[in-house]
Amino acid sequence: MYLLEHDAKELLAAHGIDVPAGVLLDASNDAAELPRGPWVVKGQIAAGGRGKAGIIRKAATRDEVAALRRDMIGRTVKAKRVDSVRVEQQVAKSEEAYIGFLVDPAAAGVRVIVAENGGMDIEAMPHDAIRTETVPAEAAAMIAAVERATAGMADHKARALRDAGAKLAKFFVEREAVLVEINPLFVKRDGTWVAGDAKIVTDDNALERQPALRTVVEQRSDAYTEVALKLDHGFDYVVVDPQGEIGLLTTGAGLSMMLIDELRAAGLKPYNFLDIRTGGLRGETKRIVQVLQWLGEAPRVKVVLINVFAGITDLGEFARLLVAAIGEAPALKVPVVARLVGNRLPAAREVLTAAGIALYTDLDEALADVRKHLHAR
Repeated sequence: MYLLEHDAKELLAAHGIDVPAGVLLDASNDAAELPRGPWVVKGQIAAGGRGKAGIIRKAATRDEVAALRRDMIGRTVKAKRVDSVRVEQQVAKSEEAYIGFLVDPAAAGVRVIVAENGGMDIEAMPHDAIRTETVPAEAAAMIAAVERATAGMADHKARALRDAGAKLAKFFVEREAVLVEINPLFVKRDGTWVAGDAKIVTDDNALERQPALRTVVEQRSDAYTEVALKLDHGFDYVVVDPQGEIGLLTTGAGLSMMLIDELRAAGLKPYNFLDIRTGGLRGETKRIVQVLQWLGEAPRVKVVLINVFAGITDLGEFARLLVAAIGEAPALKVPVVARLVGNRLPAAREVLTAAGIALYTDLDEALADVRKHLHAR
């Protein structure tokens, strides 16, 4: 989960890390509770490059804050809608540095990245200006790497980065993060520092062990829709194209992603990614009904394609649950095409045929049927 900057800073502040005082405003808020100005108004989307995209801007008056808030909220930037802004105090008289920790799965460790200078153009810096090292995923090793990386830097920068390294490494490990990046890290002449921006990506699979992160998701489910859905329902569901015309009921993350690629390569428009995890159905229609309801409520979905490769899953049982779920999902008004392969296919064919649902084992044949429905509506 890529945390919005506001939530990332709230978590850092809870760990004793200094961040600029700030508040979150949405379209319904007024500016009455602002911290002391002048301010920076920062559009909240889960993406980098916001400054260059024009949704991080300075404001000297409350009227300017209000105008920027109105200008930013509702915009679409980097294919993401801006629904809120963080308004925070500007940090005066400081220099910029960079520090980041990133899980490096290929090396089975954590990549530690440090630069004496930070800011919006960090990617354009000379390669030798960025010091990096991969170490074991242990706070002590990460802290030691930061200390090595700061050798030869200006004293106040080195002191700030070492202190930041110690605090952020502890945060990274305790929160089971995938990425923690502070850029810019505002450094003052006395060696103290403030997290000017914060990019934090967490491991969704660790949410059960991370009550603070779980609270963020539960309290702001509108900002973390997909993670909130997974917490509530126990499976992965992602809208990949709001204009998509084909709703997918699929299982297996890799197989589902491959199907989306194949549909797009064929010039078709899938609506969603889904890994419903048929092993978790446990004889209940609840998950299938929920998915069919979502697909039925999608304004442009014209047909539902079911794609299941069954190794252990009993397709006869799955077909029975599917037919029952269709009857329990009143929002679903579009035709259903099933492509099933695997365990107890004949039993599934008998159930689906009786229900009037087309069943294919060949994907091309299933897609030909999908195209007919698309053209008919």
